[in-house]
Amino acid sequence: MPTVETNDIETYYERRGDGPPVVFVHGAAVDHTQWAPQVDALADEYTVVAYDVRGHGRTGGSDRGTYSIDLFADDLAALIDALDLDRPVVCGLSMGGCIAMTYAARHPDGPSGLVLADTFGPVPLTLGERLQRQLLRATIPPARLVGYERVERAMVWLQRRVSGEGVAGDYDRIEAIRERGPTMSTAEFAKVIRALAAFDRSAVDLTAIDVPTLALYGEHDAGFIRRQMRSLASLVGHAPLLVVPNAGHASNLDNEAFVDGAIRGHLRRVWPHHSPRHEAGPGPAPAPPAGADG
Repeated sequence: MPTVETNDIETYYERRGDGPPVVFVHGAAVDHTQWAPQVDALADEYTVVAYDVRGHGRTGGSDRGTYSIDLFADDLAALIDALDLDRPVVCGLSMGGCIAMTYAARHPDGPSGLVLADTFGPVPLTLGERLQRQLLRATIPPARLVGYERVERAMVWLQRRVSGEGVAGDYDRIEAIRERGPTMSTAEFAKVIRALAAFDRSAVDLTAIDVPTLALYGEHDAGFIRRQMRSLASLVGHAPLLVVPNAGHASNLDNEAFVDGAIRGHLRRVWPHHSPRHEAGPGPAPAPPAGADG
C-alpha cells in the first residue's frame, strides 16, 4: 500500500502512467476512487496521482482536533513535494476544488494549471446559501446518532425535492465508492464538515491564481453550485466554464466521456508541446448569464 509522509500523517496515494503530472483531489466523505474514470482515461499520456485526503479512505484520520481547507491544502503541497511532481495540473471536485484553489492561491509557483469541478469558493453568500451552510453544520449531531451515510441519504432526498431529481446525479455510484473503501469515522466526518462549512470565511485570495484554469459543473447541480462556479470562473483568471450535460454534483461520474475529453483538452492547452495520442476534448463554452439560474 503506497503511502508518503505529508505533515503529520501517512497519505495513501496511487500513481500511474508517464508524462506531465496530474493530481486528482476528491470530495468529502469519499476517497481517491471518485476520480477513477479520469485516472483510467489519462494514464496513457500523463503521470496521474490520486490520493486520499486526510480523514478519508486509507489515509484515515489524525489526532488534530480540527481540520480546515488550509490544512488540506498544506497536505497537498507536502504530497506534491514528497512525490517530486514538477508543477502538476491539480484537478479538484467539490471539496477537492476548495483544496485545489487554496493550494494554487498559496503556492503561485506550485501548479501548472487547475481543473475546478462542481465546487465553491470563499465568495460572498446569499441568504439562502448561508442557510445551506447552517444546514450542513446541522448534519453533525444526527450523524453521531445514526451514522453519516444515513444522514447524507436524507440530505440527498431533500436536495432532490428542492432542486430536482438530477441534482445528485447517479448517487448509487457515490454509495458504491463508500462501500468499497474503509469506513469513515463519525469524528472524522464532523471535522471535515466543519472545515467545509467554514470555507466561506477563508482569507484565500483567488485573484492570486494565475495559471490556466478550467471550471466545470453539472447542468443539474444545485443552484448554489452553479452560481458559485460562475463567480469562480470570473475571479480565477476568467477561467473558461463548461456546463456538463446530463450531470449532477459528481459530474465526472455522471458524464465520464465529456469530462474526460474536457480535461484532456485543457491539459493540451497547458502543455501544448506534449505529444498527444487522442483528439482534444470539447472547447470551453461561455458561462450562462449571471442570473440565468440558481
